[in-house]
Amino acid sequence: MTGPSNADALSFELSERFLAAAEEWGDSRVVSGSAAVESKLEQALLEIEHLVSGATAVEFDLEGETVGYEPSDDLAAFLDDQAAETGLEPDRLLKLHVDLFARAFLEDDRGANGGRR
Repeated sequence: MTGPSNADALSFELSERFLAAAEEWGDSRVVSGSAAVESKLEQALLEIEHLVSGATAVEFDLEGETVGYEPSDDLAAFLDDQAAETGLEPDRLLKLHVDLFARAFLEDDRGANGGRR
């Protein structure tokens, strides 16, 4: 997917955890590796943006395992606040948030409630 390529864009490398989840997601839907990674990344970024800004669409760059993404103003401010609080860079924080959503939307054998009773 083609997206932002300006100075405000954040950049990070996808984690092994994310790539493995994308592969699992793609295998269960008969989707190629690169298309699965792109779809999972879009899902993760959209969930994050929607929770913070209410966005319903995202655009990003994906070259190999490197993501380029220009967050909405609301998400950029949220990440800046978290950066000030934690000492981590906004790029790193976005990577951590994306990684949280790596296994979202995967079917597994734990059932609808995630194995909780």
